[in-house]
Amino acid sequence: MDQPSLCDDDIVTWSEQQAASLRVLAARPDLSNARAWENIAEEVEGLGRSQTQGVESAIVLVHVPKYLSAPSAQSTRSWRVEVVAYQATARRNYKRSMRQRIDWEDLWTTAKANAAVSLEMYGDSLVPGLPATMPFDPDEIVAKSFDMDWALERLASALEMPADHH
Repeated sequence: MDQPSLCDDDIVTWSEQQAASLRVLAARPDLSNARAWENIAEEVEGLGRSQTQGVESAIVLVHVPKYLSAPSAQSTRSWRVEVVAYQATARRNYKRSMRQRIDWEDLWTTAKANAAVSLEMYGDSLVPGLPATMPFDPDEIVAKSFDMDWALERLASALEMPADHH
């Protein structure tokens, strides 16, 4: 039975290694058309970036603050379905090497901003005290145990109380 290759296990790392090798070739004076080699290296690197971007787009955190903020909204059922479906896709495609390549804080900031805009359209607003920084560890986000109930509980426990609250 064939052993899986790095390309099969982690295309992000594989694409970076291959691109680096191609750039070494491009630097050799005995090979012609160094620019073509650089273009090929960029294309190979793009494979890994597109895989990472696919995982980023499957991490649907926007529904968690929306649900916590408006639990009686009519759309809560569809939010649950989307979270489960998209998180399963993220989990299947996530590779450990993506952890440092994904801007987790930006994902959270964007999720909150999108949630606020979405809720405002229906006269709702975000619950006060949402954490400024990502309340979930990247490994938790792509874990099989990640679901809406767990995420809501975690987010509720991370709410920041105002300084004058006693």
